[in-house]
Amino acid sequence: METEAVQKTVDACHDAGGGVVWVPAGDFQIGTIILKSNVTVSLDHGASLLGSTNAVDYPTEKLSRPREGDAHCLIYAKNAKNITIEGLGVIDGRGTHENFPRNRRGGKNSGVRPRLMRMEGCEDITFSGVTYKRPAFWGLHLIDCKNLHFNAVIVRFRNNNYNNDGLDLDGCENVLIENCDISTGDDAICLKSSLNPCRNIVVRGCRADSNTAAVKFGSSSRGGFIDISITNCYFHDCPMGAIKLQSVDGGRLENINISRIVMKDVGNPLFLRLGNRGSTFGEGRENASVGTLKNVRVSDVVAEVIVEDRVKAIEAVYKKLKVDTTPGVTDSEKSKAGPIMITGIPGHSIENVVLENIKISYPGNGTQKDAKRVVAEDEDRYPEQFFFGVLPAWGAYIRHAKNVEFKNVELTLRGEDARQKIVLDDVEQFVKH
Repeated sequence: METEAVQKTVDACHDAGGGVVWVPAGDFQIGTIILKSNVTVSLDHGASLLGSTNAVDYPTEKLSRPREGDAHCLIYAKNAKNITIEGLGVIDGRGTHENFPRNRRGGKNSGVRPRLMRMEGCEDITFSGVTYKRPAFWGLHLIDCKNLHFNAVIVRFRNNNYNNDGLDLDGCENVLIENCDISTGDDAICLKSSLNPCRNIVVRGCRADSNTAAVKFGSSSRGGFIDISITNCYFHDCPMGAIKLQSVDGGRLENINISRIVMKDVGNPLFLRLGNRGSTFGEGRENASVGTLKNVRVSDVVAEVIVEDRVKAIEAVYKKLKVDTTPGVTDSEKSKAGPIMITGIPGHSIENVVLENIKISYPGNGTQKDAKRVVAEDEDRYPEQFFFGVLPAWGAYIRHAKNVEFKNVELTLRGEDARQKIVLDDVEQFVKH
C-alpha cells in the first residue's frame, strides 16, 4: 500500500506553498487520499493509482458526510483551491460488484461502496487527460465547487457496479467540460442540486454513452439549474434515454441551450419533467415547493431512436427492482422506444420551449391499444420516462406546458405505428412551422 507515501507527498507540497506529486509508470495501490490547495497530481503514461479492495483502507474520520450517500471515497478534498489532476495515467477504483457488493450483509466490505472522488467547497480545479475507471459508487463527485475545468478526461465505468455515474456536479458554478470521452453504467454527465443551484456551465465537444442518460439535470433538483449550454456532442448507446432535464424538488431550471447534437441508438431523445417529489435532503418535505422549468432551446439535433436492448439496460440498473409498478403497464411495453416527452403537472406548466432544426427517426411498433393509453400524472414519483409506460404518441408527448414551438422539426418512422405523431394535453400556445 502506497497511501502513506502519497499522502506525505501531498502534505509536503501543500506545506511548501504548492508543488507536483509525480506518479511514474507502474501500479500503486492506495486507500483514501486527501488533496490540498496548490497541489498538482501528475500521472505519467503507464502510471496507475489503484484503489484498495479492502473497505478498511477508506476511513471516514477526517471526511465530512455528503448530503447524498455515505462518506467513503478514494480521493477527497474540502475547501481547497488550485488543484490539478493531469497526465496520461489511470485512476482505477477497482470498485467492481464483486469487490464492493451493494447488498451483502455481514461479509467483506459490507455496506461500503467508495466514490472514486469527492470534492466539496473547492475552487479552481482542473482535470486534464487522466483516465478514470471502476468506482464502486459514483465517479467524480463535486459539491458546491467553483471554477472547474474538465479537458480530455476519459471515463470508463460501464457495466462495473451499481450507480456508476460519471461526472456528478452538485451545486457547482463556472464549469467547462470539453473534449471528454465518457462511458458509464449510470448517468454520464449529471448535474445535481441537493441544496445550491448549478449555474454557468458549458459542455462542449464531448462523447458519451450510458445505460441511463448521456446528460441529466437531476434528479436532485432543490436549488436548480441556470444558464447552461451543451453543444457539439455525440451521444450513443443510451437505451434509457439521452438528455433528461428535471426539476422535481423545487428548483429553478431555466435558460438552457442545447445545440449541434448527434444521437444514435437512444431509447428516447429528450425528457423534460417538472414534478413535485419535494426532496429536501433531511429538512423535511414541508419545506418543499414546486419549482420551474422554462426557457429551454434545443436546436440542430439529429437522432436515431431505437427499441433494442432497452429492457436489458433497465435490468442492468435495476436488477432486483420491479419496474412494472405502474398499473397496467408491463416490462415489455416499457421497452418500446420513447418519443420526446415534455410534461409538467396540473397547475405547474413547463414554459417557453423551442425545438428548431430537429431530425429524429423512430422505429414505430405502436398499437391501437398504445394510442388509447391514459398516462398517469405520477407527480411525486422518481422522474424516469419509462415509468410513465408507453405513451400515446410516437414522436412527441407534451402535457401541462405553455409556449412550445417546433421550428423545422422532422419526426419520421421506420416502421408502422398506430399512435399519433404528436399528442398535446393541457398545452397553451403550441406553434409548429
